[in-house]
Amino acid sequence: MLTTPTVRDLERLTARVLEGSARSSGARLDAYRVDGAFYIDIDLPGVDTASIDITVDGKVLTVRAERRRAEQENAQVVIAERPMGTFSRQVFLSDRLDTDRLEARYDNGVLTLSIPVLERRPRRIEVTV
Repeated sequence: MLTTPTVRDLERLTARVLEGSARSSGARLDAYRVDGAFYIDIDLPGVDTASIDITVDGKVLTVRAERRRAEQENAQVVIAERPMGTFSRQVFLSDRLDTDRLEARYDNGVLTLSIPVLERRPRRIEVTV
């Protein structure tokens, strides 16, 4: 593969563009760790909690939700800037997280996921003869 500075710059630019488009089409999130837990806050304003679907498959966490426009009789939409439809976001998780104990809370348009960090303690291995 050719790796001149120009090719590398083009690859970086392409990656930034793709990252930017993926970021704008999905729900925005923050991820952080506090003590023994990993948290993910996902902005989902105006979403019905019944439409939120959270799955973990291996190390991949997927969150899907749907925002629908409120139907009003005889309404003629003049401006429609708020995104509607299905939102999906995937996060690749560390194998050091206890996804069996994942908890989700929705408050003020923000979905907060709490995932405990697995405690790795040294263990003694007995040698048999």
